[in-house]
Amino acid sequence: MCGITGWVDWQRDLTGVPEVIVAMTETLAPRGPDADGIWLSPRCAFGHRRLSVMDPENGAQPMIRAKGERDVIVVYNGELYNAPELKKELEARGHRFRTTCDTEVLLLSFVEWGKACVDRLNGIFAFAIWDETEEELFLVRDRLGVKPLFYADRGDSFLFGSEPKAILAHPDFPAEVDREGLAEVFAIGPARTPGHGVYRGMKELKPGHCMTVNRNGVRLSAYWKLESRPHEDDVEATAARIGELLKDTLERQLLSDVPVCTLLSGGLDSSALTSLAVRYYASTGQGIVPTFSVDYVDNDKHFQASAFQPNPDAPWIKRISGHLGTAHHNVEFDTPELIEALKAAVLARDLPGMADVDASLLLFCHEIKKHATVAVSGEAADEIFGGYPWFHREEALNAGTFPWSLQMDTRVAVLSPELAVDLNPREYVLNRYRQAIDEVPRLFGENERQTRMREMSYLNITRFMPTLLDRKDRMSMAAGLEVRVPYCDHRLVDYVFNIPWEIKTAGDREKGILRKALTGVLPDDVLYRKKSPYPKTHNPSYTAAVKAWVLEILDDSTSPLLALIDGKHVRSLAEADHTAINIPWFGQLMSGPQLFAYLGQLDTWLRTYKVRIV
Repeated sequence: MCGITGWVDWQRDLTGVPEVIVAMTETLAPRGPDADGIWLSPRCAFGHRRLSVMDPENGAQPMIRAKGERDVIVVYNGELYNAPELKKELEARGHRFRTTCDTEVLLLSFVEWGKACVDRLNGIFAFAIWDETEEELFLVRDRLGVKPLFYADRGDSFLFGSEPKAILAHPDFPAEVDREGLAEVFAIGPARTPGHGVYRGMKELKPGHCMTVNRNGVRLSAYWKLESRPHEDDVEATAARIGELLKDTLERQLLSDVPVCTLLSGGLDSSALTSLAVRYYASTGQGIVPTFSVDYVDNDKHFQASAFQPNPDAPWIKRISGHLGTAHHNVEFDTPELIEALKAAVLARDLPGMADVDASLLLFCHEIKKHATVAVSGEAADEIFGGYPWFHREEALNAGTFPWSLQMDTRVAVLSPELAVDLNPREYVLNRYRQAIDEVPRLFGENERQTRMREMSYLNITRFMPTLLDRKDRMSMAAGLEVRVPYCDHRLVDYVFNIPWEIKTAGDREKGILRKALTGVLPDDVLYRKKSPYPKTHNPSYTAAVKAWVLEILDDSTSPLLALIDGKHVRSLAEADHTAINIPWFGQLMSGPQLFAYLGQLDTWLRTYKVRIV
């Protein structure tokens, strides 16, 4: 993968200020440690940092090709998984290729089909193309939003970047957050409303959207969205189709000119991808598949089973790795490393995030990068197939809000009384929830239960999954590691979205239809193992450390966080017995300790980015 950034200006001659695009590009160096490139014209400037995966010798960017008498220029972050088919079709139409990389396939697809090329792309991507003839910028983000793309429309100028930090590096864009941004951070966070950039004046291009920028202004449009259709296949045919799609998707995503590995948790999703990868490697003579897992020092001693995490992963990782014969690497971290990485994770995300879940993934990716450049992950299967506990609990189904964030009272209590009144977080979240429900594509003839499960599926794919994809992208790319997510293939998502709930839960099990599709791919004990999420530390030393961090912040009169929170209430939580603060905050993994870590990350963010509240 890569990092991209750019600046369009209708007033200034950008060739006279090359240092600005250089600075914007340099912020993305971790995303692209292998090479960098700048392209300048009077109206447009592009910057690119490259992580070489395909054709390392010849795939430099920005890439330029002729379109008629003038040039088109692209900066691109992503992978096209149908590049071979597109290349063959383009060659049949007379195009000649100078490289074997998919960047050239993308650019010549635009030359051949114009903006309609987006309908032909299968992959994960964010890209920008400048058409010299039209003096027009074309921005596109992949259908599920696996790859990020932020932008700021400032009237006479337009900025974009893979991460907020690239835009923040522009001298005319201050790090400011208004009341709506604070509501995102305190009421929605670590999730974000689709399209919201938190910083004032910054937005994110929504998944499945494209944008045109020219002298007439900015035009935004959707080229793909989830659609509701009747599902015609029976259980057997549905399982067979899922199996076919997953196999095809995984094999496309194993193609690389650099080492590839898989992330293995011992659960259904990652074990299935690893098994399919082992089979593909065996059939193509590529040797042994490297696998990686993460755990924490003394987690075996401190693990506590819960409805969200019923059993530890370690025995299952050993079981499936041994069964498949992978070259396995177990990576383990201790509390001091996690605490130190909490601040680094903020710099990777440009916002407070998922606390130690972010921090551990950042550390994990740095370790993986020592052995591989590309990793395959089981992310998103639970959102798509309905695996999370909140799909199966009536109190969550009927809560009338986002089911992964039910404790609004806890969030409100953390705020200063003045800010709680000003933000009105309950109303803000309710409005965002209603906005999401209003978007759900309806299917005539569904009963109340079927309608609700379709809503839940839509909420998880469009509101919860982006949080995890953000996390995966920022933490992995901060380590210069590309992570591919086969369950986010748009063909698979489009098909599974319309599978009726009674088929999705075939055999009266969560993700039952996926388990049926994978029969024979995995041993039965792994195939029917209860869901267990990404592991977090259960070590009480972590709780003690994040409590101490928050108390240190509360004692520091210079902390910018103090004006935003109810310090007395937060102190009472931090000084309480650890069993009294095991309160749910967000998702499956963020509870009491993660609340303290989130507040610590907020303080780090406000200080480091010199955020001004407006």
